[in-house]
Amino acid sequence: MIRWTEAGRERSAEWRSALGVPPPQRVVVADDRMRAATAYRLACEGTALLWRGDFHNARQLLSAMGRRCKPAAPGSGFHRHRQARSQRARTLGMLLIPYDAGHVVPLRRAPDVRQACAEVYGPQAPPGVGQLRELLGLIGAHEWREKGVYVPALGARVHPHHGVFSPIRGEYVDLVAEAPLPADRLAFDIGTGTGVLAAVLARRGVRHVVATDLEQRAVDCAEDNVARLRLGGTVEIVRADLFPPGRAPLVVCNPPWLPATPISPLDQAVYDSGGRMLGGFLNGLAEHLEPEGEGWLILSDLAEHLGLRRRDELLGAFERAGLRVAGRRDVAPRHRRPKDAADPLHAARAAEVTSLWRLTPRAR
Repeated sequence: MIRWTEAGRERSAEWRSALGVPPPQRVVVADDRMRAATAYRLACEGTALLWRGDFHNARQLLSAMGRRCKPAAPGSGFHRHRQARSQRARTLGMLLIPYDAGHVVPLRRAPDVRQACAEVYGPQAPPGVGQLRELLGLIGAHEWREKGVYVPALGARVHPHHGVFSPIRGEYVDLVAEAPLPADRLAFDIGTGTGVLAAVLARRGVRHVVATDLEQRAVDCAEDNVARLRLGGTVEIVRADLFPPGRAPLVVCNPPWLPATPISPLDQAVYDSGGRMLGGFLNGLAEHLEPEGEGWLILSDLAEHLGLRRRDELLGAFERAGLRVAGRRDVAPRHRRPKDAADPLHAARAAEVTSLWRLTPRAR
């Protein structure tokens, strides 16, 4: 619950946060008279603002607060960049909006957000209070879910759900679409997310693909995409921590690329705290591969350029897991960030390469 004082009365409501953010402890009521400088100062001090004015004015205030948040300077390094992003998220998360029952926002000029909220919070919800920043994210996620992301390797669109990483970086998908298949009978896709790699394997002719994910939101998303692509007879979605039971001639995994702590569910597709998923995949791969089978590890070397992991550490992890490198395919990123000199991580992004490592068990 979140509690505040309004018009001399103690008030409370259910706190809404799809990302598990705790409710703020200090809340004041704000409206269209609130100046951006004052709002920013209060937010930085840990005081949340419960908005009672015009919805569009709240969006403009959030933008003005965002312009006051200082980004990390170019070349300042990964940890400064993460610190600046975290501070920005905390500050902007202090602008709150009310909800009436049924996901209705009772503010002037508020959009109809019922469907976007129902997709994340569930169809039924009592009155509550949540972050405006999160609501805008839900609206954007709903639009992405409706529109989808075109994947050239599939010749079709994939529809990401809220909190599931969108396959907007096509180079890793192309690696899986182009590498020679060791077999076409069975494949495992570990950490499937939207299900895009499982779908690519099925479209390439793999007759049965078992795709796993630990997060229920990803399982639901992958099932939705498999149904949209009419691959339900080929791709099986299983909720599991890494591997399904049994062995396969091909096991594919695109784990989070950076060994750092995620700060939101969406971050879990990028940040792998302590290298848990990478280590779990490597250490369990040999026992889930059939004889002569291959494990495909799709991994960016951005962590190496950021000083978060060394190449010899990765190669050592292969060796300790009883694996050898049978081959590697590399591709440079095609997105715009490597060309943005103002990006705090520009030097690392400009040098980044994404690789598909073909791993096989070492001969005993």
